[in-house]
Amino acid sequence: MPPPTVVAPGRKEFCMTSSSGQRAEIGRLLKPFLPWIVLSAITGIGAGAATVALLATINEVLNRPGGMAGGLLLTFIALCAAALVGRCVSDMSTNLVGQRLVAQVRKSLAQKILSAPIDALERYRTHRLMPVLTQDVDMISDVAFVLASTVIALAIALGCLAYLAILSPALFGLLLVALAIGATIQTLAQARGVAGFWKARDHEERLHKAYRGISEGAKELRMHRARRLRMFVGQIERIVDSIRDINKLAINTYVMATAFGSALYFLLIALILGWAALRSMEPAVLSGFVLVLLFLKGPMDQIAGALPGVGRAKVAFQRIADLSERFATAEPHLHLAQSANEPGLHDAIELRGVRYAFDAPAGGEPFTLGPIDLRLRRGELVFVVGDNGSGKTTLIKLLLGLYPPQEGELRLDGKPVTPQTRDDYRQLFTTVFADFYLFEDLAANGEGGAMDTMPQAALPYLERLEIAHKVSVKDGAFSTVDLSTGQRKRLALVHAYMEGRPVLVFDEWAADQDPTFRHLFYTELLPELRAKGHLLVVISHDDRYFHLADRVLRMRAGRIEEDSARASPESLAA
Repeated sequence: MPPPTVVAPGRKEFCMTSSSGQRAEIGRLLKPFLPWIVLSAITGIGAGAATVALLATINEVLNRPGGMAGGLLLTFIALCAAALVGRCVSDMSTNLVGQRLVAQVRKSLAQKILSAPIDALERYRTHRLMPVLTQDVDMISDVAFVLASTVIALAIALGCLAYLAILSPALFGLLLVALAIGATIQTLAQARGVAGFWKARDHEERLHKAYRGISEGAKELRMHRARRLRMFVGQIERIVDSIRDINKLAINTYVMATAFGSALYFLLIALILGWAALRSMEPAVLSGFVLVLLFLKGPMDQIAGALPGVGRAKVAFQRIADLSERFATAEPHLHLAQSANEPGLHDAIELRGVRYAFDAPAGGEPFTLGPIDLRLRRGELVFVVGDNGSGKTTLIKLLLGLYPPQEGELRLDGKPVTPQTRDDYRQLFTTVFADFYLFEDLAANGEGGAMDTMPQAALPYLERLEIAHKVSVKDGAFSTVDLSTGQRKRLALVHAYMEGRPVLVFDEWAADQDPTFRHLFYTELLPELRAKGHLLVVISHDDRYFHLADRVLRMRAGRIEEDSARASPESLAA
């Protein structure tokens, strides 16, 4: 199998996927809902046929003596009921499809982001990812229940009402009474629906926060299966289901009110015709009222207002399909379930002939890391140093299993790390990256792993790092993470202590610390962790502390230039 191709940041390769691929992805998204779509279409056509039949019945009444009587009245009532039921079923089916589709898209995209190869996520960038997860997905949800009035429809309605007032003030008064009844019902329905929408909006903010977590904390989630599972099942899936249920109830309230308004509309016509049967009325007034009211049905249905939303939804579907297709190839053997067999480090981690190459950026030279031969032993403190761009971060990502080697192999205690075992292998590590993401909840596997003992277990570390006055642990989570960069890094170090994993990797942890905490980190915290048997890998530029390491790996141009052995006991004591 050829090695995967990695595109260097800055290369302009973000072209849209093929239109045929987008159509196939859209078809895949809609396929589970075809029965509901067919039901909506059939009942919608039935409601439309009933409406046409109602208009035909009205026309027949206008041209026969005696008005509405006998079987014609029963026919009219039956057609009203058919139109009402048909519209309700059609709109509610569309609402059901819309809400379930949005829920499915959100869950599917979250799963694909959690499962996508890290290099694919790094290429796509958050600023392109988040609009798809928010605006585009929300656009589909909006189109599912677009019933809002438009300026044009309102202008037509006001003009028609003014004309009706001129034709007959008495009939216009009757029309106002009916409009008042309809407006009252609409207002009550709107109040109930808006309350539901506000509640759903609160959930949306929590969902966006969770999306930010799985996007910016992708590396941390890759390294911690339990947290990854809790993030998806405990947060994203639960919030998405709540949004779906709240929106479904609120929209159905609107649907019923709208359907009632439509029925009231034709009952108003029946009242006008009944009025004409009891009192003499000029034919022009009667036909004028009927024709104008029939004309108003068009603006009330707001077909013109729905078309732009449908167009925007088409674009949103295409962008969602593009994102879904880009992340269609998931990292193999990446699990969203907790494993009972967590790995351990008994001897060493080895990189044997490991090589990783990036594609050349436009007008530049390709960067290649390796080949690297490296053995890291349990209970060892190793510094990785070098200039910016020397390959330190790429080396760490290969060590962590975030990047699969293109050549060579990664070995744990003498056994190769395969695609089937790579996700298990990652569970060895606790990481604090230079661009780390700090989660509020603790996922402790070591000391203090039980929920009720976490506050006591975390307190000594919070006090030692001088953040106990700002942060506490309650219900398995930090009380706040709204801290300075240096304090947030100290809080990330508390995470590392609490997880108790065999290997700890720190990428420039001390860069944002003042001299006191920098000295504490190098001279006390790291030696204590090493004494407990942890393997420590530290990317650092603090050369005044290099003598404390067992080894110093100096990187230059993608190669380990120097592997300095541990300093003498005298220098360590100094």
